[in-house]
Amino acid sequence: MELKPVKSINLEGVSCPMNFVMTKVAIAEILTGEILEVILDEGEALLNVPMSMKEEGHAVLNVKKDQNLFHVFFRKGED
Repeated sequence: MELKPVKSINLEGVSCPMNFVMTKVAIAEILTGEILEVILDEGEALLNVPMSMKEEGHAVLNVKKDQNLFHVFFRKGED
């Protein structure tokens, strides 16, 4: 199944906690059940952003590696 995000943001080089804040703002702009793609660096960002989004009630659908970046797909949970 191919994931079709309605919104995509590139947070390459953005440090914590700003990458989480920017992800939270982006997911607020889409509808419940829609998919957000977030491009993150390896390391702290890749660990913290998905964990924090799960705590906020959103689902991590997939993580795809593309060279040194990771494409993380979230499904927006209930508001």
